[in-house]
Amino acid sequence: MERLLAACSLIFVLISVVFGTELTFELPDSEKQCFFEQIEKGVQSTIEFQVITGGQYDVDMELSAPNGQTLYKDVKKQYDSFTWTPDQTGVYKFCFSNEFSTFSHKVVYFDFQVGEEKPLFDQENKQATAMTMMENSAVNIHEDLKSVLDYQTHHKLREAQGRSFAEDLNDRVFYWSLGQSIIILMIGVGQVLILRSFFTDKRGSKP
Repeated sequence: MERLLAACSLIFVLISVVFGTELTFELPDSEKQCFFEQIEKGVQSTIEFQVITGGQYDVDMELSAPNGQTLYKDVKKQYDSFTWTPDQTGVYKFCFSNEFSTFSHKVVYFDFQVGEEKPLFDQENKQATAMTMMENSAVNIHEDLKSVLDYQTHHKLREAQGRSFAEDLNDRVFYWSLGQSIIILMIGVGQVLILRSFFTDKRGSKP
């Protein structure tokens, strides 16, 4: 029974991750991808994005309200964060564009947060009393775990970005070294042929 409960909990966590507000996706060259989110009026929302790999690590981003009003727009941005409080209820659209690039694929990460997280303990049906020591410890641990999760997420993004840069630099160095080796080999062969021509006996015509 405990294993079944643990498996159900794991599945629930995975589903929460899949349908969460964090997403990493590939943005091909010369393309644009949009996402939509239903937001209620007065609910503070925040969107944060970062380009992990590709080209100059930049992308165009635009956020639009249900009435078509542009709330945020910036071009060739590596990373940014934008917070606003909607003045109307509806479906908000945010788009990432790589249309200015003709050959560089991008990998983009974004985190979309709507509203504040519900408290760990429901205080609606409780009297206005102080939390117990156990509840206070649980809240502190919960907040610390959220901070650890945020740090891990950003650390993974920086690690992925650094790895991509290192692999790209390694490829460039490899091809540059290969080209230099070919040029040196060709020069060496050319020098040998030229030297041989200097010492080759030239038979003159008989009188």
